[in-house]
Amino acid sequence: MNTRDILAKLGIEGVNPGGFAGEWCGGGETLDSFSPIDGTLLGRVRQVTPAEYDRIAARAQEAFLTWRTVPAPVRGETVRRLGNALRDAKADLGRLVTLEMGKITAEGEGEVQEMIDICDFACGLSRQLYGLSMHSERPGHRMYEQWHPLGVVGVISAFNFPVAVWAWNAALAAVCGDPTLWKPSSQTPLCAVACTKIAERVCRETGVDPAIFSLVIGPGSTVGEQLIADRRIPQISATGSCRMGKRIGEVVASRFGRTILELGGNNAIIVTPSADLELATRAILFGAVGTAGQRCTSTRRLIVQESVRQELTDRLVAAYQSVPIGNPLEQGTLMGPLINQKAVEDMMKAIARLKEEGGRVLFGGERLSDPRKYPGGGYVSPCIAEARNEYSIVQDETFAPILYVIPYGEPRTSVRADPSRGLQPARTGGPEIGDPAGRCGPEICDPNIGGPNLSDLDEAIRLHNGVPQGLSSAIFTRDLLEAEMFLSAVGSDCGIANVNIGTSGAEIGGAFGGEKETGGGRESGSDAWKAYMRRQTNTINYTTQLPLAQGIRFGA
Repeated sequence: MNTRDILAKLGIEGVNPGGFAGEWCGGGETLDSFSPIDGTLLGRVRQVTPAEYDRIAARAQEAFLTWRTVPAPVRGETVRRLGNALRDAKADLGRLVTLEMGKITAEGEGEVQEMIDICDFACGLSRQLYGLSMHSERPGHRMYEQWHPLGVVGVISAFNFPVAVWAWNAALAAVCGDPTLWKPSSQTPLCAVACTKIAERVCRETGVDPAIFSLVIGPGSTVGEQLIADRRIPQISATGSCRMGKRIGEVVASRFGRTILELGGNNAIIVTPSADLELATRAILFGAVGTAGQRCTSTRRLIVQESVRQELTDRLVAAYQSVPIGNPLEQGTLMGPLINQKAVEDMMKAIARLKEEGGRVLFGGERLSDPRKYPGGGYVSPCIAEARNEYSIVQDETFAPILYVIPYGEPRTSVRADPSRGLQPARTGGPEIGDPAGRCGPEICDPNIGGPNLSDLDEAIRLHNGVPQGLSSAIFTRDLLEAEMFLSAVGSDCGIANVNIGTSGAEIGGAFGGEKETGGGRESGSDAWKAYMRRQTNTINYTTQLPLAQGIRFGA
């Protein structure tokens, strides 16, 4: 099926209205959407005007007044049907993600699968919006808490996940009783139009007000500023850069609104001498190269013990050399283009800064300019570079496939496990697996062997945490002490911390988000739903007396 047929199946026309709240509108300037694959014009969108934004926001607020009274399990049924509609559209919508964003087809369909998964999760959640009961200190009183719908949730999404981030928010918000007002990235407007059309169809088929899934496509300088300043929007969920998040946080806080901020990552993997290097290589490759390094969870820094640095670097260079780069629609391609020419320029500037600060490129970092193989002009070779954690360029997150290799510790003899023999001790002198005597010699922390030198690991963790961002993190080790230290209160300071898997590819069952300049927000699984509701504590007096708390006596 060709591109035009796919666009037609998804309801995408040559020119599309960019606003929706029960009805489509768009009287502003036209926004062109070009494919990063080859520069082809995919379609146009008529952006909303400030006046149209105001009407859409008012209509979404009106929808909230009705939607909040619908029983949560009934709201869940609408989300269940949305998930089924996305199942039917998975191949087509996934291909549109590839066409408009540039990620390979497996990742495009995988992103749609995330949408399906969160709809399934939210449907079940619709019967589990639990509160708590508490014992009152006053006799004849009952005390409990409950959760109520919050209001219209503004969703600002980035280009790199043009559909999944909306679904993470919209599915949870919907079962919680909240409409969403979505402002997508101007780089991927057609994905937003397609998703909204699917949601509109589901709502009309089920008799639900389709304004619960509203849309505004427009410039951040006008429509974006209106959205974040709008007092009718009690919560803004925003995914993007730290700079953008700071602006949103300030504006929303000034009106006492709420935010869910998902901002920069600058994620690192620590590799210790006990690690399975083959496993680590595969995880680092996907984390650093997947989506052309344009995930918020992409691996940016590799903090590796000096004893295994050269071997791991050699493995990575060999792996990078074999990465098929090209048209992400073609089978076998593992890395497509960057989103646009500015992203390419940012990557080249970052590499130049790296060299100025004393770093060295080990592989890649070049523009790929053969117009026959790379027609869109956004193709690059992924870069591996030696760096120091304190370099200013390392402290900043470059949204591109650049991996900084940062050594820690002193060289020491590494006694690693043989994966063919299963899990084996990663040190000499340690207890053999299954050894009933549990023998463990005093050399367990000897820095000259492959054991868990925890002072060494402390250095690695200090480097790991020594950036302003704190989203995703990982350690590769076969040593329990190292793993537990990394996961402890003195270990990773990120919202996500993994052992023996990479930084990228989070599941929807866990809450997603990070600390520090990553923003502190949480989306998707666990109890992230609570951010979309307002908590209310209730006390009921079922007596004719009026005792006060804390034993206070008031009056005669």
